[in-house]
Amino acid sequence: MMSMYTKNINTHLVEIKSYFKVAISVDCVIFGFNGNELKVLLIESDLKEYKGKWSLLGDVVRPDEELDEAAYRVLKARTGLDDLYMEQVQTFGAINRHPAGRVITVAYYSLVNIEHVELKNHNNDLHWHSVKDLQNMAFDHKQILDTCHERLKQQVMVQPIGFNLLPKKFSLRELQNLYEAILDVELDRRNFRKKFLSMDLLMDLNEEEEDVPHRPAKLYKFNFDKYDQRKKRYLGIGF
Repeated sequence: MMSMYTKNINTHLVEIKSYFKVAISVDCVIFGFNGNELKVLLIESDLKEYKGKWSLLGDVVRPDEELDEAAYRVLKARTGLDDLYMEQVQTFGAINRHPAGRVITVAYYSLVNIEHVELKNHNNDLHWHSVKDLQNMAFDHKQILDTCHERLKQQVMVQPIGFNLLPKKFSLRELQNLYEAILDVELDRRNFRKKFLSMDLLMDLNEEEEDVPHRPAKLYKFNFDKYDQRKKRYLGIGF
């Protein structure tokens, strides 16, 4: 006759086995900046439920893999880059978020210079899309994208992470366009430039833009060494 203790243990084992039917994945919101627009790298979904829709880049986390390792693997496989700014943002675990079964995903966002990316197409099309033009996406990826975009808006005001989206040499016009694209606001030109120049973190390269359809602007470079010395006193950017 089965004891109550043995019965409870068996029931517990059945419950544990059912827990292992849950998959864990990572989804990467890869932001880029081009043509004065904040963009995100997307892939065409290969599931019949989402035919014709775009999705974020992601994959299931392997049994022997840390979460961050999985995210970096996805980024490396699709962009060819491995030295990227990346931040874990939030976990999404709605019961019916994936048609294959229960899949809990951990969302990351990363910032890349589009000029340095060599897109790695496998079986599906891979394209940059304007963030502001996206509406309907596969799975719950629009919610994930919006959540990561809001996080980027917060972080770009307290840390100089936006420079990861720019060339090493940039004009103040490009810098303002970047902040306006991320924050989705129009900023006063004079106040913006005064603010950044007063922080004394931009290095004047004594160079100007070349081959531009407008009056060439001075080029600058962000002084990361000086920022590292001051970051404990860095209060962010207020416009």
